[in-house]
Amino acid sequence: MTIDADRAAEYFAAATDFTVGIEEEFALLDAQTLDLAPRFEELRDAADAGDPLLSEGIAGELISSEIEIRSGRGDDLADALARQRELRQRLFGLATARGIALGATGTHPWSDYREQPNIDTEHYRRVVDGLQYVARRNNTFSIHVHVGVRDADRAVRVCDRLRPVLPLLLAISANSPYIDARDAGLHSGRSQTFTKSFPRCGIPDSFGSWSAYRDYIELLVRTNSIVEYTQVWWSIRPHFTFGTVEVRICDAQSTAQEAEALAALIVACVAQAARDEDERLPFADPPRRLLEENLWRAIRRGQDGTMIDFERVEEFPAAAAGERLLAWTAPVRGELGIEPAFPALNGAQRQRRAIDSGAGMRDVYAAAVKETRETYVQEAKAA
Repeated sequence: MTIDADRAAEYFAAATDFTVGIEEEFALLDAQTLDLAPRFEELRDAADAGDPLLSEGIAGELISSEIEIRSGRGDDLADALARQRELRQRLFGLATARGIALGATGTHPWSDYREQPNIDTEHYRRVVDGLQYVARRNNTFSIHVHVGVRDADRAVRVCDRLRPVLPLLLAISANSPYIDARDAGLHSGRSQTFTKSFPRCGIPDSFGSWSAYRDYIELLVRTNSIVEYTQVWWSIRPHFTFGTVEVRICDAQSTAQEAEALAALIVACVAQAARDEDERLPFADPPRRLLEENLWRAIRRGQDGTMIDFERVEEFPAAAAGERLLAWTAPVRGELGIEPAFPALNGAQRQRRAIDSGAGMRDVYAAAVKETRETYVQEAKAA
């Protein structure tokens, strides 16, 4: 298998600014016990047999107890959300009819990764064979957002500009306090088990140009480090086949409203970074070693902690991350009509408040699954 960088540049040259694609990963659960249930193939086959639209919109991930729904390319945010709501309604209906519940937190609290079968595809066989424990350990769930950005050079520089934003987005989205049937004492256990474990993952270096990014990818290919582009798991990346900037830093969201607000904020951040690049606005480009400090703070304490303002060399409350991003993106949000609204507490904060009040792990997770069932289905029906 080869990676065609020339074709990728052509995709970016033909891309339309600010098209949107949304990918949401859900845990497949036994509806009674809420244990992980390896039933992806069953749902896939049922969709193939009776629901062509859903069949096109779902995909398998690493383990058989996970499913992803993909909006496909929306002309804008509203179009992508409408597509995703339709797929959610169909998926939840199909799953419920088969005694399957859907979970949307960054990790499953008590699942044993050693008991989860991997799906049988060429890509994931390659991932498991290449990464071994690192891959098998990765039972995590995320939301990814693709935003169209015309021109490959511009897309790479947009990624560069968004590097300092990534820890803030993680703090806002943190939703995984449990790992291996224990309170991990973290807000984003998913980031610790995936982002901090996989190779070519987390916050990338600043590349500055398509040429430099292409050189990096071609070095990986020449040295037999990768054979397909999706083996580059950075938390933000220019996507070679879609002509998009893909933001991959965030935990899955327990409620539909949070998922949609997060997608909206990400679209606004990408669009504002593109506008700033077009206008050649000055950009402080912190080294990765500094950004890692904020990434750790987002993992550890999420919105209950503090982040570092590197220009002022001072801390600020992580709970203000959303306000800061909304202020920065106000110009492009006004142009695109984007107004994301988040609850006072995010998923990790709600879970941690319940933990602190003495609630047990299974009750905390059951409450999150209830939020998912009620809000994702209601949002789809309302649309």
